[in-house]
Amino acid sequence: MFEFAYPWALLLFLLLPLWYFYDRGKKQPVIAVASIRPFRAAGRRSFNWVRLLYGLGLCLLILALARPRFGDEKVVIRAKGIDIILALDLSGSMAAIDVPQNITDGKTLMRKINSGDINNRLKVACKELERFVKGRPNDRIGLIGFGPMAYSFVPPTLDHGWLTSQLERLKPGLIGDMTGIAAPLASGIHRLKNSPAPRRVIVLFTDGQNNVENTITPQETAELGRDANVTIHTVGIGSDHAFVPVTQFGRTAFHPVADGFDEAMLKAIASHSGGQYFHAEDAEGLRRVMEDINSLETTSFEQPKYVEYRENAPVIALAALALFFLGFFLEHTWKLRVP
Repeated sequence: MFEFAYPWALLLFLLLPLWYFYDRGKKQPVIAVASIRPFRAAGRRSFNWVRLLYGLGLCLLILALARPRFGDEKVVIRAKGIDIILALDLSGSMAAIDVPQNITDGKTLMRKINSGDINNRLKVACKELERFVKGRPNDRIGLIGFGPMAYSFVPPTLDHGWLTSQLERLKPGLIGDMTGIAAPLASGIHRLKNSPAPRRVIVLFTDGQNNVENTITPQETAELGRDANVTIHTVGIGSDHAFVPVTQFGRTAFHPVADGFDEAMLKAIASHSGGQYFHAEDAEGLRRVMEDINSLETTSFEQPKYVEYRENAPVIALAALALFFLGFFLEHTWKLRVP
């Protein structure tokens, strides 16, 4: 982008004809001679290089006064991240495997498990949470694991590498086999209530019903979240086609899982806090859920623009001075006229 900082200075070009005619009309020094015959041999008038140099110098000086410059437009992107806490169920039931409907025999299921194509609920959740975290580099994300009680593994942080390393350590039953929903919500709300982030979110993942009594119910914690301006999304994990592998005497058997999550309670928690409820039946379902949450919780960006200029006036002014100096030199040496 090219522009003049002071375009009105270009009006000075209108004064150049006045300078030209004034300089040309000035009376030159004369001397009286009896005859001009001796000067006829030099009567051919030479080009006035001095006037040309002064004129070009004036043109460049006016151009420098107008400050010609080239500008590069720059855009500065500032991300305003949100604070997110992932509350993940670590109860023993997260060892269950949600088997796809197209697998109908134990041998195929074992082959898929051994190859890593099928994993238990916790491994599937951790894999999708890691993908989710990597896709949100500008957000502070924390991790709370819960069973009968809640444990804060990672406070909201931008050190996502540390968070993903903690996900790799998690195992079903790590902090107990029961499921307490209120404790992780209360812990997450306490973490987020004084956060300066423009938006604060808890995402709760569970496959079980609340079977731990606390002084506060899960629904009441959701209301606390609403009062603290913390949005809670809930994700129910599991399907009707779930089994737990049990190995005895070198043989693995798959026992069906009877209990499931309390969908009505999860919907109520999300509704009370202004969040949404999701259901993930299997790995593919959880991936779609995380994509939905990712698109739902967007990070805002500021894009202020500024122009970085390269000034040409100093170089042009130096060129003008050089022309003035050259004209002055010629006028008082080679083009010196003696009356």
